[in-house]
Amino acid sequence: MIASLSTAWLFGAFALAGLVILVIGTRITDLADRIADRSGLGEAVIGGIVLGAATSLSGVVVSITSALEGAPQLAFANGVGGIAAQTAFLALADVIHKRANLEHSAAEATNLFQGALLLSLLCLPLIAFTTPEITVFAVHPISVLLIAVYCVGAVTTSRVREQPMWRPVRTAETVEDEPDEPPSRAGMLALAGSFAVLVAILGAAGWVIAQTGSALSERLGMSQTVVGALMTAVVTSLPELVTTIAAVRRGAMQLAMGGIIGGNTFDTLFLSLSDMAYRDGSLYHAVGPAEYFWLVVGLLMTAVLLIGLILREREGPLKIGTESMAMLVIYAGAVGLQVVAG
Repeated sequence: MIASLSTAWLFGAFALAGLVILVIGTRITDLADRIADRSGLGEAVIGGIVLGAATSLSGVVVSITSALEGAPQLAFANGVGGIAAQTAFLALADVIHKRANLEHSAAEATNLFQGALLLSLLCLPLIAFTTPEITVFAVHPISVLLIAVYCVGAVTTSRVREQPMWRPVRTAETVEDEPDEPPSRAGMLALAGSFAVLVAILGAAGWVIAQTGSALSERLGMSQTVVGALMTAVVTSLPELVTTIAAVRRGAMQLAMGGIIGGNTFDTLFLSLSDMAYRDGSLYHAVGPAEYFWLVVGLLMTAVLLIGLILREREGPLKIGTESMAMLVIYAGAVGLQVVAG
């Protein structure tokens, strides 16, 4: 039905779904912050696991739908392209946070751990790509391993939060996770219910993005990689941009940092779920260097982010961290190369 619409209507539906994602993303941040306080789990854990997964739902729907419809390049590029885009969003949030470099203010052991976990998860698809194609019921073993490593990492993240073996040096610019309200189960059910409804709306918007993005790719003769990495990935990543900026404005630095890193960690599961949905073999072998280019870009940007979190530079060029500047340059360069390559 959507594929039969005119090109103008396809762009309109694509833009409307993007607007819905943008608006819902703002509301979700407030709910996540309140859940972090009420549950006592803290901003870094809720941001990294709950908020990260919730804001990624629209992207999950895009990748799974694309894989089911036999568009592996779009499914893969949407996942890894979103990781690169969302990491660049942290640099934009750093521009807004005037007090100090965001990576300096958001010092937290869980963010370091999740960053290292993300690097590990991104390496697994490369292992699949560089080894012979092996599948069980058309699913590559790496897809199962990705899910297992993510689950172990999620459990360990909570343990790192509760019993950290590393603590950052506190400075005047370090923003600690101070709850706005004491832990309490009162009203938690209503908060969780509201959160679930908004997440469902994000999922529906993601389905519209997948349908219109695929149709526009065919209609305009654009490659699935370009559409996935630069269109659907960026639009479905809008919740991360909104929630990150909203969190920074609220002074919830760990929520902002954890939401992006945790969201990126969850986004690696796009590949597992897409591989399971793709019925013509291994997803990792159905795509080529153009798609893996964005995975490597995500690896590089995450490594730069981790360096920034460890160095904790207070102020860099143009009032933002040197690592933020580097991430913006890397992403802009990658976009330029993708546009030139077509």
